[in-house]
Amino acid sequence: MWWILFALLVLIAVGLVMAMRVDGPNRKEASQLQFENVQFSNLKDGTYVGKWEGCTSHIRDTQVEVQIAGGQVSSFRILKGAVPKNGQPVKLSKGRTIDELFQTAIEAKTLDVDVISGATVTSKTHLKAFENALKQAAQ
Repeated sequence: MWWILFALLVLIAVGLVMAMRVDGPNRKEASQLQFENVQFSNLKDGTYVGKWEGCTSHIRDTQVEVQIAGGQVSSFRILKGAVPKNGQPVKLSKGRTIDELFQTAIEAKTLDVDVISGATVTSKTHLKAFENALKQAAQ
């Protein structure tokens, strides 16, 4: 009986190590993302899709649609990543959502905002996709 329990624990440990090896490079890549200074004013009206795709894996790929009206962000929608379920935003660490993170960036008119503690990598990949959409609108 003890051997079965021990074997099960070993299998779980091996599974966790394998998952970390697969996810590790992507996590490192995403955690090192840097953001440019995007002007939030005088954006061109339209709908823009920004995305972030990992080079080491596609586990955390994200895609965001941003609508600009009157030169300002009027709305956004997460297409891939922490996608809202049942119309409700996905709650990450401490109940915060990517929607709240984007609202903070829009109000502050900068991407230099505090990411969601406990969901740093997810926050950064979504902010990068958001940045890429805004850069299209700024051209």
